[in-house]
Amino acid sequence: MPIAPPPSRDVALETRFFWERFKNPIIAAAIVVLLAATAFTGYRFYSDRRAAAASAALASANTAQEYEQVIARYANTPAGADAYILLAEAQRKERKFTEANKTLETFIAKYPKHELVSTAKMATAANLDSMGKTDEALAMYQKIASAYPNGYAAPLAMLSQVYILKAKNRNDDARRICETILTQYRTSFWAGEAMQQLRLLKPITASTPPPKAVPTVPPMLSIPAAPAPQAPPAPNQPQGVPSPKKP
Repeated sequence: MPIAPPPSRDVALETRFFWERFKNPIIAAAIVVLLAATAFTGYRFYSDRRAAAASAALASANTAQEYEQVIARYANTPAGADAYILLAEAQRKERKFTEANKTLETFIAKYPKHELVSTAKMATAANLDSMGKTDEALAMYQKIASAYPNGYAAPLAMLSQVYILKAKNRNDDARRICETILTQYRTSFWAGEAMQQLRLLKPITASTPPPKAVPTVPPMLSIPAAPAPQAPPAPNQPQGVPSPKKP
């Protein structure tokens, strides 16, 4: 029995039927995609223009007030983030250590993944040291060295500990840190500085006992000197008669 051929398909008719059926959803999706692409392009253009303006403003800023203006006008830009570090440095130069640390804390909280977070923490510890809070600065340097063992901040933080320990006359602890720097970062610049500090530290000397007193013979027990021998009497001279004196 012969097989009947399949019915012929009219592609153009099916396409037209599909278009007439789904025309509105397709047009709506195309409009959404076009608007999204336009918005993204506009946002990128606006962001680039804003970032360029922020960089120019930061480059021309020199005072704490100008850095604050950059932060206020260009928040959430790379230049706005860098302005926090420069503002803290300007405040430090004016010896406003408390204000500088507040600025650095704001930067760390707002940009926890920023590449300059370790720099901000180092600056905070340095400000604490300048305020005379050496114990807090020492503890913060220790945390930095532990948190960033593979960065440049670790040997710098360890070397900063050496300076504080030397001021506290804790030379043994300072010596151990210098030796650690020489072991872990021997190919870095800080190894040379650690070697220099190690040479300046006083060497460890074991306490020697006082010398023992040499016993002396008391005067009452000293041996008297032997009497000088007397010359024998001359021959044919009676004993007890003194010999004539020689001229």
